Amino acid sequence: MNTLLQYKHIKQIYLFFSFTLLFSSCTRNKKVDVSNISVNISILRFDHDFDKMRTQPMAKQAAFLKKTYGPFYQDFIERILQYGSINDTAYFKTLRQMFASNDYLALKHEVDSVYPNLTKQNTEITDAFRRIKFYFPKKQMPHVYAYFSGFQAQTSIGDNYFAIGLDQFLGADSKFYPAIIESFPHYISRRFTPDNISSRIIEGFAREDMFPETDNDKSLLAKMIYEGKILYFMDQTLPDVPDSTKIGYTTQQLKWCNDFKPQIWAYFLDENLLYETDFLKTQKYLNEAPFTPGIGEKNESAPKLAVWTGWQIVKQYMDKHPQLTLAQLMIDNDFQKILNESKYKPK
Repeated sequence: MNTLLQYKHIKQIYLFFSFTLLFSSCTRNKKVDVSNISVNISILRFDHDFDKMRTQPMAKQAAFLKKTYGPFYQDFIERILQYGSINDTAYFKTLRQMFASNDYLALKHEVDSVYPNLTKQNTEITDAFRRIKFYFPKKQMPHVYAYFSGFQAQTSIGDNYFAIGLDQFLGADSKFYPAIIESFPHYISRRFTPDNISSRIIEGFAREDMFPETDNDKSLLAKMIYEGKILYFMDQTLPDVPDSTKIGYTTQQLKWCNDFKPQIWAYFLDENLLYETDFLKTQKYLNEAPFTPGIGEKNESAPKLAVWTGWQIVKQYMDKHPQLTLAQLMIDNDFQKILNESKYKPK
């Protein structure tokens, strides 16, 4: 073949390959139309049906709840409220005492005031689960229930259900939250808002049902990449939710991370933290907190810096591998490969 023609042929292949990568990358970042996917989620108001035990024959309503909500009713009574076995009607007495209390009635009134309906949440969750179905066509979608438990549980996941505790999404300024500040400090309860519901459902479903974390690799790097994959999953399934909501940051904390991106990475490298397996040494980079101790001035640093950094690594890895699907990413546990091929070196 003529050398010039050969060169032109190679160049055309290269240009086509470049175009393919560019097109794939644009497709990944483009919001996918899922309106034709036959998934419709309606959050069932367990809290309303449960409250009917207060005014209707208790045994009859209990039978209805068992039939309608299946395993969730048992989990709610036995594990969340811890009122005894549903096979022994002795728990009816405890329920009657609870229903008669002013605390229950006040909390019910507040929940009903904030959530007269869940129309907005149904729309958001339907869109998110349609996206999950788009990326994972064989995945069975869960039943979604709403309840309140006196601040015992924000979410609950079980046999084909995901349940959301509305009493922990009443709004950051709810009158109830100062009383539970020891269990839920303000840096946590500030996220107890309606806008956080869809994120917590999708995050919980991804973590607990679809991709539970394994203990095969206890290094900080493994946890960073795992957390990063969960957040990237949320990127693809909740495209309209702000990054700050997905990770649970304030806008100032998110800005701080972006401003100090190179310094955060340098800190992990200088302190030899990536391959540290002692959780006592790494937990402050993974856990909820008002800030990260020892980093930044005047306690202005963001918390969960390993989580945020893992997110950046995964995003960069996927940008460099546009041929990879979300499903392929989520089952890939070669954390070192993901780091290496991301070529993560923020400047």
